[in-house]
Amino acid sequence: MRRLGIIGYGNIAAMLCDVLATDPNLDLELVSVLARPGRIDHATEALREKALNIAPEVDFSESVKAFLDDAPDLVVECATHHAVRDSVPALLRAGVETVIASIGALADAEIEAEIAASARAGGTRAVLVPGAIGGIDALAAAKIAGIESVTYTSRKPPAAWRGTPAEDILDLASLAEEAEFFTGSAREAATAYPKNANVAATLALAGAGFDATRVRLIADPAAPGNIHEYEVRSNAVNFTMRLEGKASPDNPKTSVSTVYSIAREILNRAAPIAV
Repeated sequence: MRRLGIIGYGNIAAMLCDVLATDPNLDLELVSVLARPGRIDHATEALREKALNIAPEVDFSESVKAFLDDAPDLVVECATHHAVRDSVPALLRAGVETVIASIGALADAEIEAEIAASARAGGTRAVLVPGAIGGIDALAAAKIAGIESVTYTSRKPPAAWRGTPAEDILDLASLAEEAEFFTGSAREAATAYPKNANVAATLALAGAGFDATRVRLIADPAAPGNIHEYEVRSNAVNFTMRLEGKASPDNPKTSVSTVYSIAREILNRAAPIAV
């Protein structure tokens, strides 16, 4: 892999470049960045210097066509649900393998179907990274054996829920103790809380599906970070997983482990042994 494409230029993309710059096995000749129309100047200011730490050449585009002209070997999406909907299908149809971080976008059944159809048409695949969660290999194996239930609980500091419907339910600024403000399906969670519920979508796709995976969302002033817990009951294995993610200092909605999950997917393409 010599040419890497990145969709997005925000906090995750910037941290990703910093992480990739520390790996000696990565040997890139070009990093291509896809920005929203009219935002190339902003994207260049935000990401150019960091991208130059991992490749000698960096190119910025505002259309998928121009982005594809750079012939990326692999593209990683680390932007928004809209980016998945608007950009990823065309990349897949062009035969470019694409890593998706905004997995909650696939809670929309039409988008999920389009992603799958586009990958088949292009003879490639969309790769869904675990992001802030772990144990996806065990969950996916349990799915083959038959799953009885998956229940996921997301517990985050009140600040992580700002700008979401939780603000209409709770007084986040003065919350003194934990408060559960949502319970429902993974599809409902990922749709209503698109910037917070990518983990719910990941678990749903790996396991029991969007409608059968149960989700609880909790604001907790005592939470030391973004805490993800889920319990699986299946014909092959029963297990409980708990991860205490450290929030990004620049965006409390993002777990730092998400960046490393994306980096791992990229670096596995460059390493002589992939784990």
